[in-house]
Amino acid sequence: MMKKTFLYLFLLFVPAAVILPVSSASAAAVTQDNFYTSTTELLQRHVKQGQVNYRSLQQDGQKLKQLVQQVAAYNLSNASAAERKAFYINAYNLLVLQQVLEHYPLKSVMDVKGFFDGNKYKVAGESLTLNQLEKQKLLEPFNDARVHFAVVCAAKSCPPLLSEAYTPQKVEQQLQAQAERTLQGKQFIKVQPQNRKVLVSEIFNWYKSDFGSSNNSILAYINRYRTQAVPKNYDLGYYTYNWQLNDISGK
Repeated sequence: MMKKTFLYLFLLFVPAAVILPVSSASAAAVTQDNFYTSTTELLQRHVKQGQVNYRSLQQDGQKLKQLVQQVAAYNLSNASAAERKAFYINAYNLLVLQQVLEHYPLKSVMDVKGFFDGNKYKVAGESLTLNQLEKQKLLEPFNDARVHFAVVCAAKSCPPLLSEAYTPQKVEQQLQAQAERTLQGKQFIKVQPQNRKVLVSEIFNWYKSDFGSSNNSILAYINRYRTQAVPKNYDLGYYTYNWQLNDISGK
Protein backbone atom coordinates (compact mmCIF):
# COMPACT_ATOMS: atom_id res chain seq x y z
CA MET A 1 0.00 0.00 0.00
CA MET A 2 2.82 2.38 0.92
CA LYS A 3 4.55 1.68 -2.42
CA LYS A 4 1.39 2.52 -4.37
CA THR A 5 0.92 5.74 -2.41
CA PHE A 6 4.53 6.79 -3.05
CA LEU A 7 4.19 6.05 -6.76
CA TYR A 8 0.99 8.12 -6.92
CA LEU A 9 2.66 11.09 -5.22
CA PHE A 10 5.73 10.79 -7.49
CA LEU A 11 3.62 10.89 -10.64
CA LEU A 12 1.58 13.77 -9.25
CA PHE A 13 4.44 16.11 -8.40
CA VAL A 14 7.31 15.27 -10.77
CA PRO A 15 7.26 17.66 -13.79
CA ALA A 16 5.82 16.12 -16.93
CA ALA A 17 8.97 16.96 -18.94
CA VAL A 18 10.94 14.61 -16.73
CA ILE A 19 8.77 11.56 -17.22
CA LEU A 20 7.35 12.06 -20.72
CA PRO A 21 9.22 10.63 -23.74
CA VAL A 22 10.96 13.00 -26.15
CA SER A 23 8.60 14.12 -28.90
CA SER A 24 9.12 12.77 -32.40
CA ALA A 25 9.89 16.32 -33.59
CA SER A 26 12.63 16.71 -31.00
CA ALA A 27 14.05 13.31 -31.84
CA ALA A 28 14.09 14.21 -35.52
CA ALA A 29 15.92 17.46 -34.75
CA VAL A 30 18.57 15.58 -32.81
CA THR A 31 18.97 13.12 -35.69
CA GLN A 32 19.31 15.92 -38.24
CA ASP A 33 21.92 17.73 -36.14
CA ASN A 34 23.82 14.46 -35.98
CA PHE A 35 23.76 14.32 -39.79
CA TYR A 36 26.25 17.18 -40.04
CA THR A 37 28.53 15.83 -37.31
CA SER A 38 28.56 12.34 -38.81
CA THR A 39 29.21 13.70 -42.30
CA THR A 40 32.20 15.65 -41.02
CA GLU A 41 33.58 12.58 -39.25
CA LEU A 42 33.31 10.52 -42.44
CA LEU A 43 34.91 13.15 -44.67
CA GLN A 44 37.76 13.84 -42.27
CA ARG A 45 38.69 10.17 -42.30
CA HIS A 46 38.78 9.74 -46.07
CA VAL A 47 39.36 13.13 -47.75
CA LYS A 48 42.92 14.46 -47.96
CA GLN A 49 43.81 17.70 -49.75
CA GLY A 50 40.51 17.63 -51.59
CA GLN A 51 40.90 14.09 -52.95
CA VAL A 52 39.28 10.86 -51.74
CA ASN A 53 40.69 7.57 -50.51
CA TYR A 54 37.92 5.35 -51.87
CA ARG A 55 39.61 2.18 -50.71
CA SER A 56 39.48 3.27 -47.09
CA LEU A 57 35.99 4.69 -47.64
CA GLN A 58 34.87 1.19 -48.60
CA GLN A 59 35.63 0.14 -45.03
CA ASP A 60 33.17 2.83 -43.90
CA GLY A 61 30.59 1.80 -46.47
CA GLN A 62 27.90 1.10 -43.89
CA LYS A 63 28.39 4.52 -42.32
CA LEU A 64 28.04 6.15 -45.74
CA LYS A 65 24.85 4.17 -46.40
CA GLN A 66 23.42 5.40 -43.10
CA LEU A 67 24.13 8.99 -44.13
CA VAL A 68 22.48 8.37 -47.50
CA GLN A 69 19.44 7.06 -45.62
CA GLN A 70 19.42 10.28 -43.60
CA VAL A 71 19.58 12.26 -46.84
CA ALA A 72 16.48 10.39 -48.03
CA ALA A 73 14.49 10.98 -44.84
CA TYR A 74 15.66 14.52 -43.99
CA ASN A 75 12.76 16.87 -43.17
CA LEU A 76 13.07 20.33 -44.72
CA SER A 77 9.53 21.53 -43.94
CA ASN A 78 10.71 24.11 -41.39
CA ALA A 79 14.24 24.58 -42.71
CA SER A 80 15.83 27.98 -43.18
CA ALA A 81 17.47 28.94 -46.46
CA ALA A 82 20.88 28.32 -44.89
CA GLU A 83 19.89 24.84 -43.77
CA ARG A 84 18.49 23.97 -47.18
CA LYS A 85 21.63 25.16 -48.92
CA ALA A 86 23.96 23.28 -46.55
CA PHE A 87 21.85 20.13 -46.67
CA TYR A 88 21.64 19.95 -50.46
CA ILE A 89 25.39 20.53 -50.90
CA ASN A 90 26.14 17.70 -48.47
CA ALA A 91 23.50 15.51 -50.09
CA TYR A 92 25.11 15.96 -53.51
CA ASN A 93 28.60 15.14 -52.27
CA LEU A 94 27.49 12.12 -50.25
CA LEU A 95 25.48 10.70 -53.15
CA VAL A 96 28.48 11.09 -55.46
CA LEU A 97 30.60 9.12 -52.99
CA GLN A 98 27.89 6.48 -52.62
CA GLN A 99 27.49 6.04 -56.36
CA VAL A 100 31.25 5.75 -56.84
CA LEU A 101 31.42 3.02 -54.19
CA GLU A 102 28.58 1.14 -55.90
CA HIS A 103 30.82 0.78 -58.98
CA TYR A 104 34.29 0.88 -57.42
CA PRO A 105 36.93 0.25 -58.59
CA LEU A 106 36.46 2.45 -61.66
CA LYS A 107 38.56 4.91 -63.62
CA SER A 108 35.95 7.61 -64.14
CA VAL A 109 32.37 8.43 -63.23
CA MET A 110 31.81 8.87 -66.95
CA ASP A 111 32.08 5.08 -67.21
CA VAL A 112 28.90 4.74 -65.12
CA LYS A 113 25.73 4.95 -67.20
CA GLY A 114 23.37 7.64 -65.91
CA PHE A 115 25.74 8.85 -63.20
CA PHE A 116 24.49 12.44 -63.45
CA ASP A 117 21.26 12.32 -65.47
CA GLY A 118 19.79 8.84 -65.11
CA ASN A 119 20.32 7.35 -61.68
CA LYS A 120 17.97 8.72 -59.03
CA TYR A 121 18.27 8.87 -55.26
CA LYS A 122 15.79 9.90 -52.58
CA VAL A 123 16.63 13.37 -51.25
CA ALA A 124 14.44 14.78 -48.47
CA GLY A 125 11.56 12.70 -49.80
CA GLU A 126 12.06 13.54 -53.49
CA SER A 127 13.53 11.31 -56.19
CA LEU A 128 16.32 13.24 -57.93
CA THR A 129 19.28 12.74 -60.23
CA LEU A 130 22.52 14.51 -59.36
CA ASN A 131 21.93 17.10 -62.08
CA GLN A 132 18.40 17.76 -60.83
CA LEU A 133 19.72 18.14 -57.30
CA GLU A 134 22.40 20.60 -58.40
CA LYS A 135 20.22 22.70 -60.70
CA GLN A 136 16.75 22.58 -59.14
CA LYS A 137 17.71 22.61 -55.47
CA LEU A 138 20.88 24.69 -55.45
CA LEU A 139 21.66 26.78 -58.53
CA GLU A 140 18.15 27.95 -59.41
CA PRO A 141 16.78 28.82 -55.94
CA PHE A 142 19.98 30.33 -54.52
CA ASN A 143 21.54 31.92 -57.62
CA ASP A 144 24.96 31.49 -55.99
CA ALA A 145 27.77 30.54 -58.37
CA ARG A 146 29.97 29.53 -55.42
CA VAL A 147 27.95 26.32 -55.33
CA HIS A 148 29.97 25.19 -58.36
CA PHE A 149 33.05 24.99 -56.13
CA ALA A 150 31.26 23.14 -53.31
CA VAL A 151 29.59 20.27 -55.16
CA VAL A 152 32.23 17.79 -56.28
CA CYS A 153 31.63 15.26 -59.06
CA ALA A 154 34.53 12.91 -58.21
CA ALA A 155 36.81 13.94 -61.10
CA LYS A 156 40.38 15.19 -60.89
CA SER A 157 39.40 18.49 -62.52
CA CYS A 158 36.64 19.07 -59.98
CA PRO A 159 37.16 21.58 -57.19
CA PRO A 160 38.72 20.06 -54.06
CA LEU A 161 36.24 18.28 -51.80
CA LEU A 162 35.89 19.94 -48.41
CA SER A 163 36.84 17.57 -45.58
CA GLU A 164 33.92 18.65 -43.41
CA ALA A 165 30.18 19.04 -43.75
CA TYR A 166 28.67 22.33 -44.82
CA THR A 167 26.54 23.43 -41.87
CA PRO A 168 23.55 25.79 -41.59
CA GLN A 169 25.47 27.90 -39.07
CA LYS A 170 28.45 28.67 -41.30
CA VAL A 171 27.58 27.69 -44.86
CA GLU A 172 28.17 31.22 -46.20
CA GLN A 173 31.65 31.43 -44.65
CA GLN A 174 32.44 27.93 -45.92
CA LEU A 175 31.35 28.80 -49.46
CA GLN A 176 33.46 31.95 -49.38
CA ALA A 177 36.53 30.05 -48.19
CA GLN A 178 35.94 27.25 -50.69
CA ALA A 179 35.67 29.69 -53.60
CA GLU A 180 38.92 31.36 -52.52
CA ARG A 181 40.68 28.01 -52.10
CA THR A 182 39.53 26.77 -55.50
CA LEU A 183 40.09 29.92 -57.55
CA GLN A 184 43.57 30.45 -56.16
CA GLY A 185 44.55 26.86 -56.90
CA LYS A 186 47.19 26.61 -59.62
CA GLN A 187 45.63 23.45 -61.04
CA PHE A 188 42.18 25.05 -61.31
CA ILE A 189 43.18 28.48 -62.63
CA LYS A 190 46.29 28.17 -64.82
CA VAL A 191 47.91 31.55 -65.30
CA GLN A 192 50.49 31.78 -68.09
CA PRO A 193 52.32 35.14 -67.81
CA GLN A 194 54.68 34.27 -70.65
CA ASN A 195 51.69 33.95 -73.01
CA ARG A 196 49.57 36.62 -71.32
CA LYS A 197 46.88 33.98 -71.04
CA VAL A 198 44.82 32.20 -68.38
CA LEU A 199 43.29 28.76 -68.77
CA VAL A 200 40.26 28.07 -66.60
CA SER A 201 38.01 25.12 -65.83
CA GLU A 202 35.35 24.15 -68.35
CA ILE A 203 32.87 24.70 -65.51
CA PHE A 204 33.05 28.38 -66.49
CA ASN A 205 32.04 27.44 -70.03
CA TRP A 206 29.34 24.89 -69.17
CA TYR A 207 27.69 27.32 -66.74
CA LYS A 208 28.76 30.53 -68.42
CA SER A 209 25.57 32.44 -67.60
CA ASP A 210 26.20 31.90 -63.87
CA PHE A 211 29.40 33.93 -64.18
CA GLY A 212 28.11 36.77 -66.36
CA SER A 213 28.43 35.16 -69.82
CA SER A 214 31.40 37.14 -71.21
CA ASN A 215 35.10 36.37 -70.78
CA ASN A 216 35.57 39.70 -69.04
CA SER A 217 32.86 38.93 -66.50
CA ILE A 218 34.30 35.45 -65.89
CA LEU A 219 37.72 36.94 -65.22
CA ALA A 220 36.21 39.59 -62.94
CA TYR A 221 34.40 36.88 -61.01
CA ILE A 222 37.58 34.84 -60.58
CA ASN A 223 39.54 37.88 -59.39
CA ARG A 224 37.02 38.54 -56.62
CA TYR A 225 38.39 35.48 -54.85
CA ARG A 226 42.10 35.82 -55.62
CA THR A 227 44.73 37.70 -53.64
CA GLN A 228 46.76 38.06 -56.85
CA ALA A 229 44.43 39.11 -59.64
CA VAL A 230 44.76 37.80 -63.17
CA PRO A 231 45.50 40.83 -65.42
CA LYS A 232 42.40 42.01 -67.25
CA ASN A 233 44.17 42.02 -70.61
CA TYR A 234 45.01 38.30 -70.49
CA ASP A 235 43.30 36.05 -73.01
CA LEU A 236 40.97 33.49 -71.43
CA GLY A 237 40.77 29.88 -72.56
CA TYR A 238 39.62 26.52 -71.23
CA TYR A 239 41.71 23.46 -70.48
CA THR A 240 40.34 19.98 -71.13
CA TYR A 241 38.42 18.59 -68.16
CA ASN A 242 40.09 15.55 -66.59
CA TRP A 243 37.35 13.08 -65.70
CA GLN A 244 39.73 10.60 -64.10
CA LEU A 245 38.50 9.61 -60.63
CA ASN A 246 39.75 11.84 -57.79
CA ASP A 247 41.13 8.76 -56.05
CA ILE A 248 44.21 8.74 -53.81
CA SER A 249 43.89 5.12 -52.70
CA GLY A 250 47.31 3.53 -52.37
CA LYS A 251 49.15 6.85 -52.55
